[in-house]
Amino acid sequence: MENQEESSADERVLRAPGRGLLHVWPSGEGTDQLFPETAFLSRPVVQVSLGEHHGMLLLQGGEVFSFGELSWRGLSVPVSAPLLEASLLERVVVHVAAGGFHCGAISEQGSVYMWGENAAGQCGQTEDGSVANITVPEPCPVTVVDSEVIPPVVVRVVGLACGLEHSLALSDHHELWAWGSGCQLGLVTKTFPVCKPQKVEHLAGRRVIQVACGAYHSLALVHSLPAQDIGTQSTPKMRERGRSPQCPVIDREEVFTADDAHYCPLGVELSEVMRSETPSRRQVSRQRLHPGGTSPGSSPGSRATISSYSDDTRSSPKPRSVENGAEFVSHTDGGANKDSAFSDELELQGFLEKLSGQTSESQHAVATGDTDSVNSHAGSDDSCISSTPSSDLLTSSYKDDSTFKRLTNNGGASGPLSSSPVSLEEVRLCLVKEKQALLSSSLTNIHQKGNAATSRRLSLPGIPTHGSPRRRHHCACGPTPAAQAPSAGPDDARDGLPSLETEVWSWGRGSEGQLGHGDQLARLQPLCIKSLTGQEVIKVAAGSHHSLALTAQCQVYSWGSNMCGQLGHVKTPVTVPQLAKLSDGLRVWDVSAGQSHSLLLADGDCVQPVLLYCGQKSGKQQNRSFSQSSPTGGESYAVRPSLLPFYIEMSYISSVCSGGQLCAALTDRNVMGFIAAIHELASSERRFSCWTSDVRKFLIAPLRKKESACQTLGEPSARLFFALCDSFVHLSKLVGRHATSLSYFLQNAQSRDVASFPLLTNTETFMETYRKYCSAVGDFQVMGGFQSLHKLSLEALASQQAVLAQLCGSDESVSGKLDLVSMFYQPLQQLHHYNRVLLKMAACYDVLTMEYQSLQQGCSHFEALSLSLLRKKKEAENTQLFWKTHSGKTIENLRLPQRRVVCESNNRSLTPQNAGRFSNHWFILFNDALVHSQGTLPPQSFFSTHHVYPLTCLWVKPITEDRSGVYAIRIICPEESFTLVASTPQEKNKWLRALNQAVDQVLGGAAQGSSPGVTVAVCRTASYKFIADERFKEAEYSGSWMAGRVHGRGTMKWPDGRMYKGNFKNGLEDGYGECVIPNKVQNKHDAYQGQWREGKIHGFGKYRYASGEVYEGCFCDGQRHGYGMLSSSKLARTSSSVFIGHWVQDRKTGYGVHDDITRGEKYMGFWLDDQRHGSAVVVTQYGLYFEGSFKENRMSGSGLLVSDDDTVFHGEFSDDWTINGKGVMTLANGDNLDGLFSGEWRTGLKVAGTYVKPTLEEYESKEKNVLPLGQYVVPAAQRWICVFDECWSRLGCNGAGEGERSKAWENIAVTITTARRQSPDLSKSHTKVLESLEFIPHYGEPVTTTNYDNIRRYLTKACETPHHPLGWLVETLVTAYRMTYVGVGSNRRLLQQAVQELQAYLTHFYTIIRFLFPGLPGDGGIIPDPPHPDPFKGRRNSDKVEQGVLVVSCSSLLLPLLLPRLYPPLFTLYCLQQEQEEAQYWERILRLNKQPDQSLLGFLGVQEKFWPHWMSILGEKKQIVSSSKDACFVSAVETLQQISTTFTPSDKLMVIQRTFEELTLEVKPLLAGDFLWCMDDLFPLFLYVVLRARIRNLGAEVSLIEDLMDPNLQHGETGLMFTTLKACFIQIQQESTL
Repeated sequence: MENQEESSADERVLRAPGRGLLHVWPSGEGTDQLFPETAFLSRPVVQVSLGEHHGMLLLQGGEVFSFGELSWRGLSVPVSAPLLEASLLERVVVHVAAGGFHCGAISEQGSVYMWGENAAGQCGQTEDGSVANITVPEPCPVTVVDSEVIPPVVVRVVGLACGLEHSLALSDHHELWAWGSGCQLGLVTKTFPVCKPQKVEHLAGRRVIQVACGAYHSLALVHSLPAQDIGTQSTPKMRERGRSPQCPVIDREEVFTADDAHYCPLGVELSEVMRSETPSRRQVSRQRLHPGGTSPGSSPGSRATISSYSDDTRSSPKPRSVENGAEFVSHTDGGANKDSAFSDELELQGFLEKLSGQTSESQHAVATGDTDSVNSHAGSDDSCISSTPSSDLLTSSYKDDSTFKRLTNNGGASGPLSSSPVSLEEVRLCLVKEKQALLSSSLTNIHQKGNAATSRRLSLPGIPTHGSPRRRHHCACGPTPAAQAPSAGPDDARDGLPSLETEVWSWGRGSEGQLGHGDQLARLQPLCIKSLTGQEVIKVAAGSHHSLALTAQCQVYSWGSNMCGQLGHVKTPVTVPQLAKLSDGLRVWDVSAGQSHSLLLADGDCVQPVLLYCGQKSGKQQNRSFSQSSPTGGESYAVRPSLLPFYIEMSYISSVCSGGQLCAALTDRNVMGFIAAIHELASSERRFSCWTSDVRKFLIAPLRKKESACQTLGEPSARLFFALCDSFVHLSKLVGRHATSLSYFLQNAQSRDVASFPLLTNTETFMETYRKYCSAVGDFQVMGGFQSLHKLSLEALASQQAVLAQLCGSDESVSGKLDLVSMFYQPLQQLHHYNRVLLKMAACYDVLTMEYQSLQQGCSHFEALSLSLLRKKKEAENTQLFWKTHSGKTIENLRLPQRRVVCESNNRSLTPQNAGRFSNHWFILFNDALVHSQGTLPPQSFFSTHHVYPLTCLWVKPITEDRSGVYAIRIICPEESFTLVASTPQEKNKWLRALNQAVDQVLGGAAQGSSPGVTVAVCRTASYKFIADERFKEAEYSGSWMAGRVHGRGTMKWPDGRMYKGNFKNGLEDGYGECVIPNKVQNKHDAYQGQWREGKIHGFGKYRYASGEVYEGCFCDGQRHGYGMLSSSKLARTSSSVFIGHWVQDRKTGYGVHDDITRGEKYMGFWLDDQRHGSAVVVTQYGLYFEGSFKENRMSGSGLLVSDDDTVFHGEFSDDWTINGKGVMTLANGDNLDGLFSGEWRTGLKVAGTYVKPTLEEYESKEKNVLPLGQYVVPAAQRWICVFDECWSRLGCNGAGEGERSKAWENIAVTITTARRQSPDLSKSHTKVLESLEFIPHYGEPVTTTNYDNIRRYLTKACETPHHPLGWLVETLVTAYRMTYVGVGSNRRLLQQAVQELQAYLTHFYTIIRFLFPGLPGDGGIIPDPPHPDPFKGRRNSDKVEQGVLVVSCSSLLLPLLLPRLYPPLFTLYCLQQEQEEAQYWERILRLNKQPDQSLLGFLGVQEKFWPHWMSILGEKKQIVSSSKDACFVSAVETLQQISTTFTPSDKLMVIQRTFEELTLEVKPLLAGDFLWCMDDLFPLFLYVVLRARIRNLGAEVSLIEDLMDPNLQHGETGLMFTTLKACFIQIQQESTL
């Protein structure tokens, strides 16, 4: 049997994992005899937590084990065979916590499970609002619900801590929740126990990072608020209350004064009854006393609580005075008697409110006695300095039944809840204890003055950041994902590294000073320990009666009970944090606290961590109750923490844990050196962090505060020094955060993965920080700042020279010189260490794994950075030596902090070509410029004249060596080019390489692989200020360059205000650009946006003149040339007008339209040199119409004038509207006047001629004749030639059809691509259209039916965007058309011209289309492919299909593209032309539609067999009666009404055809068998449909179709249907019987 046990033990040892090994040993034994017990488990232990007599283990995979005295189960389990918590197997546990006698666990989903003792409600198990069970044997869920939000949500928990009678949970939003009993909860409540988790409102609005629980006190590590938030915490109302304290005065007493070091606000002195807590740990029932209620005047946000005294402990106090008060208080019996001076609750409430106004400047002392018994309370939401005490009675948990019965005897009830009236004695004692200074009873070190006292004086309770915490639910720092375990540390920074801006808050009992506020009073609310603010605390730990805080500088602060030496610094307990006394060279990075001991994990001399212990060391452990006072002395422990020798046998310790009288440690075995490498890096980083912290403390901080620093260093060096200090502080904080993250990485075994290794996840942050720091050191060194800094340090830090020498690594005496340069460059050595450690870690993985690749990549990054920074260090040293060697007055102009010397020419090694024999030249290559100095010896005078060539605009070109033996280098600059001649080929290669590398580096390249013969970055982006260039003199340019010339996109700014932003080519403006030109006369700017060529405005653009005029059109060599539109300003002094037409050399020449808005006239005709000249048409807003000839800007020669009343004059004109010569005037009634006319039309005419009145026959014949318009107008084919010429030009053709078709398509593709790239604001749909147009279609193939459809689709897309040449053409034609026929141009006399102009558009447009698609036939040509099976699908109905051929016309192809855009002005002209006929038609439509359907059908002569008798309304058939109206042929009527919603004749004809089809479908059911329509039957029926359709402007619709329909359709079936519609219109209009 024994052999089997031994073999199983051996198997466990063999199966033991390489990491997560558990070692447990008791505290207090002699260190020499101690040897830890090792637990061998199947899986690695990732966390251990120790309670009073038990412990918990969390294994990898989420299994939980327990060991020790499990009293709730009646078991005692050894650590070697822990008990598995089987009920948690179905859940993946990520965190465990052990309290005094209860346990807790957090699942992966953030759920909490508790079990163990529950007498105080610490397990959160309730039944009807009371404690359900004294013990909870199995894990039970505890739901944390935030009920302040609507709807309530379940809170996800990521952290858990347990004390003796309370539990704290940390949510993923960094909020704190508490349950259990006692003031250590920090809750705003008067009911205990708290069995359901409640939010600690006093920390609402703050970011809680970590929590720790002692026996009866709590600690929280909280992220510090920004300075602006802290400054706004106290509201004006609070400050006002704090400034005006008021107290009732009855008697006067001597005023006490106390030391500031003893002051801490809102401490609570407890009653004697509360001190009588028995030592027994467990009782059958733990009953509570609760306050009797809150007065109506109190509020949760302004309450402070005071515990009551029992009757047998009350005594008549002596009168006491209150400091800083104008009045004094004298008390009589403080009992709860009804004859008390403040027996009335309202009076007492008012008294307490007045007491809350006491100023916080008074000093406090503590009374003797154990106050460590507060177990329940009500808290405050606001600052205690302005909070109002209430009558809430807060009592503790009592374990002595007799005491409880004695307290509740008056009420006669012994239930779990009871209340007692508040005592005035309690109020008096609380105030007096805080105000007086009883130095004999204080445990505070009274010799601590200065900063510590000030910090405690300012130590205020936690103040919600933004008003009441109940109204704010979000953390000030924002939510943080809580995927990692809580032990991973405060990962709350954006870069993933923990923040060091932290504070420590404490609350609960303070009898041993464990709260750290300088007294022994309890705190009912969380209160910030101000002395730890700014100390960069990264972890807190709580023992039974003492507390520990670990800083990023590896220092440990401890405070509280020191009865066994657990604080590690003095023999007496302290009430403020003090540093533990550690040996030199020890850097602590993990702490834990037990009942009466502390355990520290630190770095020693080697990589392996060491264990330090402080606390009881005797074998006999004193069994003391947590409620008793600690002894004031002891001689059995050392002052310093002692080293545990057995740590050597424990391999690499990752974390430590303490609890009760036990200690534990988790260790890892060094498999393949991986763990050792991580520990080596962490130890080195912690050492480096401590070093940087010391430099900041002893050197940087004192010098920055020195007033004479600026004067000693000089203004430039002072600025660089302060920048260096900021950079060093930033680096120091980064290193401290990294060291902290490495400690968390080692402690958190669950997330210990290479993918989350801090150095790899934050590589860019490290590299950027080190680069900036190295640059700051180099800049300061180059400017000679370290010499002045050394002098300043000797003056200001004379007493610290030994420390500075130690920081510098110097062994010299104090009088020796400090090597500050080496000290500030010392951080660069850490990069090499990063590289080495990452290389060690990579060696532990296979080369094909992702971990190896990641580590190797990080290693290469840090290696390259280290080499780069070392080079920068060398450059700075060389530059400093250079400036030191070459001193002079003019040198300061070249000496800049960022400038470094690369090389210089010595002994005439480099000279300009063709240099003078007696001239001296010196070339100095800096990292940003090439300097050519010229002068005479000695060298100091070389800087008398120099030229500086910035490297950003310097091009180096090697010149091929020839037989002449000249080793030359060509230097190209924006305004100058010259050749340098080297003395030897080696010298040439040296300079060529140096120049290329310097240029490459200044442009952002690596500058390492540049070959001597390769020119670096021919094209680049840089800024330059021209000096001597004729065009760009004194202009500043920023943009692209190519080989020394402005090329590409850039911005040029002149001193006089000119600015050009756009494209350049070979040093000149070329391409699209925007230009602003100042106009001194107008005191405004001209602005141009458009195309440029060879430095001049050329192409299409938009020019805004300072006068307000705007020209949009074509330019040529800076002049308006081609198509363009000029709009005058609306505020012009003379007249407002718009001209659109042809320009030649900045003058109006050719066809154009001029709209004189002021005069109300529109001119449409030819121009010559800005004057109207040639055939033209003029219309006015008064209805006058003139067509004729113009000469020298006047009407001259024959012309035709038509007035609004149809009076026509045809004759000679001599000036505008002035008649002079022969002519014939025809009146509206047909009378003629023939003779000589003279005078102005508007004022009156003189006539000498014959008046002729026509006969009746002549009158009727003249009525049929149309007005003779169009004789003098410009032919439609000659209008807008400039627009089509511009389109041909955009296609790359010199004229119509004069160009290469392939080049035209290439120009289209280039135009589309350029527009898409230069227009970032395009919509998604527009972008997709441009992308589809970038592809060149197959234009050379023969056109088939399919190709024809593809061409139509392509043209449709092309005309949707103005960036396509065809789209621009359509848009411009539409603009010109509307300019001509809108406004004054809406004259019915212009209809014929408008129709002809549209047809001319189609002809010219089709010519361009046929050029792009040569396979298209001519107008009216055919495509002999089989047509589409449905000839009326889409718009193909406009193409005639006969005998399998497709007829193509320009109207069928292009009208759908143009007419919808031109429809409004054109249709308006048609309506004006048909105005009279339309009036007659509409009058008859209205009159006839008054008749019912059957009456109208009979009137129109429709045969009764076609009369419908039934109609369908919503699917229901109803009979048509004689009175029915609008019930017959409804579908045909609705179809015909759609003719007004279409634009093109083809679409309108399609509507007519569908109307006939609908009519046929409705008639068929009324007739038997097939039938054929005859016109006698069809016409009356269709006439009925037209009447019922009530189409407005039907005459205009008919005229538009007739004028623009495809000629191929006029004689077919569609043409016949259209003729029927036209006949119906004429019949309705002219039928007198209707």
